[in-house]
Amino acid sequence: MKRHPFEPARLISGLTALTLGTAYGLDALGLWHAPGPWLFLTLPAGLLLSGITAAVWTRTRRPLHPHTDSTSSKGS
Repeated sequence: MKRHPFEPARLISGLTALTLGTAYGLDALGLWHAPGPWLFLTLPAGLLLSGITAAVWTRTRRPLHPHTDSTSSKGS
């Protein structure tokens, strides 16, 4: 089986969706009364956190100095 690279932003997005789905499901079954503002704020907060995580992850995984070819930059 091919291994996939770890992507924390996708993990956060998936956990956000799982949390919202569980909350709506429990509310629909009458087992838990979900506060309205909490459900509406969870999705934007999760997506914002996911976006910040993706930006930080990309920045830390990218090399600081791009590799340049030394033969093309010297003398003409």
